[in-house]
Amino acid sequence: MTDDVIPAGFASLGLPFPILRSLEDLGYEAPSPIQANSIPPLLNGQDVLGMAQTGTGKTAAFALPLLARTQADFRSPQVLVLAPTRELAQQVAEAVKTYSRYMSDIGVTAIYGGSDYGSQLRDLKRGPQWVVGTPGRVMDHLRRGSLNLADIKAVVLDEADEMLRMGFIDDVNWILEHTPRARQVALFSATMPREIQKVAETHLKDPVQVKIQAKTTTNANISQRYWFVSNVHKNDALLRIAEVEDFDAMMVFVRTKQATEEVADFMSQNGFRCAPLNGDIPQALREKAVEKLKSGQLDMIVATDVAARGLDVERISHVINYDIPQDTESYVHRIGRTGRAGREGAAIAFVRGREKRMLRDIEKATRQPIEEMQLPTAKDVNAKRAERFQTRILEAVKPEDNTTFRTMVEGLLEKQPMDPLDLAAALASLVQGNKPMFLNEQEDDRPRRTERTERSERGDREDRPRREPREPREPREPRKAAPDEQARPLKGNPDVDMQRYWVGVGYDHGLKPGNLVGAIANEADIESAFIGHIEIFEQYSVVDLPDGMPENILGVLKKARVCGQTLGLRAYRSDMAVAPREGGARSERREGGFRGERREGGFRGERREGGFRGERREGGFRGERREGGEDRADSARKMHRKGPRHS
Repeated sequence: MTDDVIPAGFASLGLPFPILRSLEDLGYEAPSPIQANSIPPLLNGQDVLGMAQTGTGKTAAFALPLLARTQADFRSPQVLVLAPTRELAQQVAEAVKTYSRYMSDIGVTAIYGGSDYGSQLRDLKRGPQWVVGTPGRVMDHLRRGSLNLADIKAVVLDEADEMLRMGFIDDVNWILEHTPRARQVALFSATMPREIQKVAETHLKDPVQVKIQAKTTTNANISQRYWFVSNVHKNDALLRIAEVEDFDAMMVFVRTKQATEEVADFMSQNGFRCAPLNGDIPQALREKAVEKLKSGQLDMIVATDVAARGLDVERISHVINYDIPQDTESYVHRIGRTGRAGREGAAIAFVRGREKRMLRDIEKATRQPIEEMQLPTAKDVNAKRAERFQTRILEAVKPEDNTTFRTMVEGLLEKQPMDPLDLAAALASLVQGNKPMFLNEQEDDRPRRTERTERSERGDREDRPRREPREPREPREPRKAAPDEQARPLKGNPDVDMQRYWVGVGYDHGLKPGNLVGAIANEADIESAFIGHIEIFEQYSVVDLPDGMPENILGVLKKARVCGQTLGLRAYRSDMAVAPREGGARSERREGGFRGERREGGFRGERREGGFRGERREGGFRGERREGGEDRADSARKMHRKGPRHS
């Protein structure tokens, strides 16, 4: 099956009304190729082997049909989704909850390392129909008896090649062997190495094969930027960008029909010639709006993806992804509306915190970096407003056409002598009307970065009362230029030998201790309680980890990415330090402990005294032997041996 088969809409795929209703809320008007080709066989109970890149809409491709097959009145796990990272597990679980919002009694639980068992155990006891988890934590719950797969009807392997790369493939096979043989299986992978093919041959029955080649070519003439923004500020952000950017015509993409109307109304009220474009607008009016955009009678159009299909207007210089699309191919199609006929184009995406993964998927798929931009300040906006107003006045200075008005002004000055500048200012004020000319530069109200504004548990910063001015701080003592080479003892576990490591990401990249702890715990499967002291500097950081970790784990951490940077983890030496700016390290994490259930051992799994996940009774790693060296159990015993290491 290929990507040629693309039905007109989700309704034609046989999905039930509650799911279609949720898709309408989300603004999903037409399925992506992977969805169009995967949903029908999964609805029919067939196995599916899907090969598609990240960002192509795979989550909906398996979630929608399997939700349709879920029995809401049966409180027991029916669908198990395995994901390589907790970030992806969380994302999938949230998507399933969203898709099932109009279905009654559908429970969804995410289980992954780095979070305490207590809440997960409580969730599992409620009998959720969907369980989404990372392989290690799923194995833990199976061994504990807190997860029962006897009633599983379907298993999904999401990003199978990533699970292979991270060393989880044996875990995946083990889990599949503990599911009913009659269950349905959907396996999705961006690549199909031999090991993944073997999994498919072993566990899938006559699968329908779906191979999607995403269209990822973007025009080199298009500059791409993104800005982190929260929904409450998107209109203001769009207005500022439109006021400051020099654009010919602008195309704004939103997710829903309602949003096209709301955003277009907002921009029209603020002086831009703007029109909506959606499927509810009669074809004749849509064609008229496009013609106005072509002729320069409109400045911008706000559209949904479906309504904008086939739109070709050369003068579009800017494309704004007001709502980021659900797949990379839609992004490529959207920004392809600019940069045509050899012209320069600009594409700007508004990205919320939970959409960062899609942003990275887009960068990966298009093989082009998307630069972060800062929102124009009030000063920037005011300068542009003044420039435009002056230009407007100068363009109106046409002595041969203004004879009548000159006579009126002369008569006014004879009646009421005054400074001509005062008169000109009064006339300019009449032109401006009641709307303020300038923004308040003293209280620049531009939206802050999403990292701060999107902490849902605290609410948006603008919604909180302003803090009182702080008392001046006491001068800080200057810190040393570089951290010590010696790792600090692990608090609560002084018998665990620690090693200090260097990583190539610092607070200039936006790093916080939690980012680094989460990445290490997730990528290396290390309990956060065994991640020790952290110091963060401008361009680098140091972190203390258990001594004697095996080379394959160190290799994973070396390639891991945090805040858009590769960690490049390696043993720390003082000559590797880059002198920090005045004030030294910005942030220090206390030794030992973070979040998650505390155990005697340092790495996730059944192990109570050792470090890494698995069935080992005395070490921390799984006991299988790896090619070309010692087994993980031997490595774990070395890691916890007291005393110095010897080469």
